[in-house]
Amino acid sequence: MTHYVQVVGNEVKQVWDTPPAEGVGNNGWRNAVEVRPAITANRQGYTAHRFDLNANPVQIIWDTYEISVDDRKGGMKSNAGFEFQQVVNAQARNPETYDAATIETARQAMIAKQAAIDACTTHDALDAL
Repeated sequence: MTHYVQVVGNEVKQVWDTPPAEGVGNNGWRNAVEVRPAITANRQGYTAHRFDLNANPVQIIWDTYEISVDDRKGGMKSNAGFEFQQVVNAQARNPETYDAATIETARQAMIAKQAAIDACTTHDALDAL
C-alpha cells in the first residue's frame, strides 16, 4: 500500500494513506512505503515503526520482537479466565435460568486449561494445546 508522509525540518509531521491535496513534492509531502518483515504467529510481534527519510520513497520500517514462552502463557491463561468469566456473566444475566453447575463446570475447565498451559515449556507445546 502506498503512503504519503509530510516531512518538515527532517521530521515526519503526518502520514496518510490517501494522496495529499497539495500533491507529492509540495509542502514536504513525499511518497512512502511500509517495510514489514514476515513474522511467525504467536512467536513474534511488531515494535513501533521508524522512518528512513534518506530512502526514496521514504521507508516506514517495522522491527520485530520475540514473544517469550512465559509471556505467551500469560496471555493464554488470561484467555482461559475470560472464557470462564463469559459463562459467569451469561448465568448472572438471567436469575430464572441461573445454573451454578454450569459455572462450576466452566471453572473446572478453566483450571484444567491453565494447568495444561503452566506445564508447557516451549512454543511447540503451547501450539499443541
